[in-house]
Amino acid sequence: MTAPRTLGRVSDETLDAEDLKIITLARSSRARVAASEGAAVRDETGRTYTAAAVALPSLHLSALRLAVAMAVSSGAQKLEAAALVSDAELDPGDLAVVRDLGPGATIFHAAPDGTLRAVRTA
Repeated sequence: MTAPRTLGRVSDETLDAEDLKIITLARSSRARVAASEGAAVRDETGRTYTAAAVALPSLHLSALRLAVAMAVSSGAQKLEAAALVSDAELDPGDLAVVRDLGPGATIFHAAPDGTLRAVRTA
């Protein structure tokens, strides 16, 4: 696994438009329901899937796992990129789920304020 590369605030200079878009969508998903985390993934056709963390008495799903599940259930065959917006560190299980559908996919980890915390390859 490649060591994470820490970057500054998300901006047009550090990311291309499509990568900035999935980070923005992940931030929006988190904010919309005041969840602990939000995520977005982009599949091989450019479609995006967004999700927020689910915390019910009988069901707990991370935002990234749910976004990947939504992509799979919609017929995605491969992931190109994923974004997670969270104060917490990236969970190894979340990385594994992205890797299942997107070996080599780029994973952007951003703080809620848009500061890009790390960029990893699945």
